[in-house]
Amino acid sequence: MSKYLLLTLTLSFSFAVAQQVKQDTTKLNEIIISENRLQSPFSKQARNIQLITKEQIAQMPVKSINEVLSFIAGADVRQRGPFGTQADISIDGGSFEQTLILLNGVKISDVQTAHHSMNIPVPLSAIERIEVLKGPAARVYGINALTGAINIVTKADKQSAIEVNLQAGSSFKDKAVGDGSGIYGGAAAQVAINMAGKNSRHLVGFGVTDYNGQRYNSSTYDHKFFYQGNIDFNENNKLNLMGGYLNNAFGASGYYAAPGDKEAFEIVETALLAVGSSHQLSKNFSLRPRISARYNWDDYRYYRNDLTKARSLHQTGVWSAELNSTLHSAIGDFGFGVESRSEDINSTNIGDRERYNHGAYVEYKTEALKNLLLNIGTYVNYNTQYGWQAFPGLDAAYLFAPKWKLAFNVGSSQRIPSFTDLYLNQRPGNIGNPNLTSENAWQYELSLQYKSAHFNVQGGYFYRNISDFIDWVRNSATVPYQPQNFGNHKIQGFNLSLGQSLDLNNRSNLTYQLSYNYLHAGELSYANNVTSKYVLENLKHQALGRLIYKYTNWQLTLAGRWIERELKSPYLLADVRLLYGKQNWNVYAEVTNVLNKDYIEVAAVPLPKRWFALGTNYRFTL
Repeated sequence: MSKYLLLTLTLSFSFAVAQQVKQDTTKLNEIIISENRLQSPFSKQARNIQLITKEQIAQMPVKSINEVLSFIAGADVRQRGPFGTQADISIDGGSFEQTLILLNGVKISDVQTAHHSMNIPVPLSAIERIEVLKGPAARVYGINALTGAINIVTKADKQSAIEVNLQAGSSFKDKAVGDGSGIYGGAAAQVAINMAGKNSRHLVGFGVTDYNGQRYNSSTYDHKFFYQGNIDFNENNKLNLMGGYLNNAFGASGYYAAPGDKEAFEIVETALLAVGSSHQLSKNFSLRPRISARYNWDDYRYYRNDLTKARSLHQTGVWSAELNSTLHSAIGDFGFGVESRSEDINSTNIGDRERYNHGAYVEYKTEALKNLLLNIGTYVNYNTQYGWQAFPGLDAAYLFAPKWKLAFNVGSSQRIPSFTDLYLNQRPGNIGNPNLTSENAWQYELSLQYKSAHFNVQGGYFYRNISDFIDWVRNSATVPYQPQNFGNHKIQGFNLSLGQSLDLNNRSNLTYQLSYNYLHAGELSYANNVTSKYVLENLKHQALGRLIYKYTNWQLTLAGRWIERELKSPYLLADVRLLYGKQNWNVYAEVTNVLNKDYIEVAAVPLPKRWFALGTNYRFTL
């Protein structure tokens, strides 16, 4: 019997998944969104920010952060590999290079290529929530947040506890010829340890994933470690520490150069470190300095069994230092800050490169006018390759009736080309273009929201104009892809979402969440013989739905995603999870891709068809 099947059957009799998942709307409204600058409760945000909380994550039939994000309206997750191996993330029709990724407010997007931006060394068990800021975020975070930003926030509980999460699954399909004997399957284990004292909180997370794949040469093995420490010296002075390490090895057949890369294999290592503090120097003035570093090692082997040819080695390093401050006054709150960043790469096919970036910001927030939330500011940036630029922005929201909010946002943003965009020499497949200029955008957004304790509905429209849009193109299959600046790329989109929680009786509850996004791109045209990587992957329609029925200790979750890209056929994915649990434990069984659909999200990588899994979580309170 396959060891994966044996582990699957063993777990069916094990103890079980996480925690009770009753959503607390009041708690959700009180979540503080800091954005590294001025802090505001979620209920008083004038921006389009979407949250997924730890309670919601516990309800989802997901195995990784990538899969969690696929249930965010407007977020386009294009996985190359399942089980958290690799994914490209974009927002509202942008490219995957135009979304900034952060961990507890620290920028962790990769400077070699955004294919590695989701190398996040945090197990799902350690996540408190995920914040998705849609629209231009340069005023908040600086460059490379052209279409939005995703901030992953880890737990900082005030109660000591250990949470264990185990999962195993299989397609019960025989392995392909060349992959050995047995069936495709695997398992994952995660542990999150929270140690809380009178003046400190420490979070340690471990995770390991081992799958032999779901098709030829698609195995993945990764392990990750994460630490977060919060130390309160006194009421006014606090220290924050963060560190993490991830090692991921996976079969990369079809990832970058299909069909010739059938034997490709890739090993990626990522290390993070951040040290920050906060100091309340007076009743109205505070300072928050922080330094951080990120290293990424990428070993791509075109022939996994022959390392003498077609092997690419990349090592990148990023050092950042920042200082943020807040001043409260009678007329509103002011935020000021500066940051400096160095980026370098040592690569076999990109070369040795380095560049520096420096930025400063100022913003102002007020609620002085009745029922009006106003936030205005600008970020000024200097890059050693692209010079000076400023990114002004305005967010305004009017609470014109109880539970109703009308919001308007306008802002500018920029995306600087990655080292891969500029210097890659990977003939005959891809070559860079050192003459690229940066992408610059203006975006306008209007939204209307109604929110009560048990019902919410929101609709919105946005218009974005990107100048000097970058796309990888070629005019013949015999020449490599190369990035080019293509003038203006204008895109507009509509979105609608609604959700409701219904208490059917004192023993059962029904919750649903539905959303639809439509995107239309205009004035982006190529000659008839030009093949574009962006247009092939551009999202056009997205419909998402989740239905959760609870009866006493039982919970049934149904989830669906309908996706259509610009030049590809649409596909519908459906998932189901059945869970039984008590206060500190539960056990679940789930089936993903119930309809057994063939689908590809990016490149030439078929993703798993019907997949069965069993899982367990247990929380020990210390």
